[in-house]
Amino acid sequence: MPDRRPQTGTRDARTSGRLSTATDGAAGADVEVSIPVVLAGDIARPAPAVAPFPEIGEIDDATEFAIRMVNVTVAVVALVLLAPLFLAIALAVKLTSHGPVFYTQTRVGVDRRWKRRRASADQRQQDLGGKPFTIYKFRSMTVDAEHEGRAVWATRDDVRVTPVGRVLRRTRLDELPQLINVVRGDMNIVGPRPERPSIFAQLRQDIPEYPLRQRARPGITGWAQINQSYDSCVEDVRRKVQFDLEYLGRRGVAEDVKIMLKTIPVMLFKRGGW
Repeated sequence: MPDRRPQTGTRDARTSGRLSTATDGAAGADVEVSIPVVLAGDIARPAPAVAPFPEIGEIDDATEFAIRMVNVTVAVVALVLLAPLFLAIALAVKLTSHGPVFYTQTRVGVDRRWKRRRASADQRQQDLGGKPFTIYKFRSMTVDAEHEGRAVWATRDDVRVTPVGRVLRRTRLDELPQLINVVRGDMNIVGPRPERPSIFAQLRQDIPEYPLRQRARPGITGWAQINQSYDSCVEDVRRKVQFDLEYLGRRGVAEDVKIMLKTIPVMLFKRGGW
C-alpha cells in the first residue's frame, strides 16, 4: 500500500480523477504519488480475481497467538513509557494550530475470510478487502487540509502541514497513537501498512496481489517500510507489496522483533518510509 501518509474521503460517488498519495493524507509522505482513482466515498469496488497463494500467511494458531501477544505487550509497555512524550506532543499540536490533537480515518484491516473456505466476496454488500477500522494519529496538517472532503495526498514541502506536524512526520512520531489501535486489536506493531478504502480499491485493480497483504493484521511499521522509501509511482507500491508478501511468507515472533529493532534507525535517521 502505499505507505505513504488524507483526512477525509470524498462524498461524491460519481467523481473521478487523479490522487497524489501519502500514508494517510493528514500524515502523509513527503513525495507526491499520482495514482488514477475513482473516488466513491471510500466504498470499494469488487476485487479482481487473485491467485490463492495458500502458502502466504499460512501460520498455525499458536504462532499467530504468540505474535499477537508480543505485539500487544510491546504496545502496552510503550504506551506507559511514552506517556510523557504523548502529553508533550499533544500540547505542542494544540498550542500551535487550531483543531483537535488527534485525527482519525477509516482504514482497511485484516481479512479473515480467506481462511474460511466457504466464504465468498458476494456474502458482503460491499467488499472493502478487509475489516474496516478507525486509525489514530497525531494531527500534522491544518483542519481544512482536504478541500470539500476530497482525498489529497501530501507533497514535499506541503503548505498544509503545520510546523509541529512537519517534525512529527519526519520522525514518524505522528504514528504513535496507533499503539492504541494495537491494543484494541485493529493492528499489530509489525505488518503491512493499512490503506483507506477508496485507495485500496484502486490499488487492487492495478496490483492483483495487493489484497494478499490483508492476510495479516496491518502494522505501524513493516518489512516494506524499512526497505523502501516513500512511493513515487505505482511501481514503487508494487515493490512494497512484494516486501509485504515476503514478510507474510516468514512471519513469526523473531521476524517481528527484528523488524521492530530495525525500525529504530529508520525513525532516528529518517531512512525508509511509511
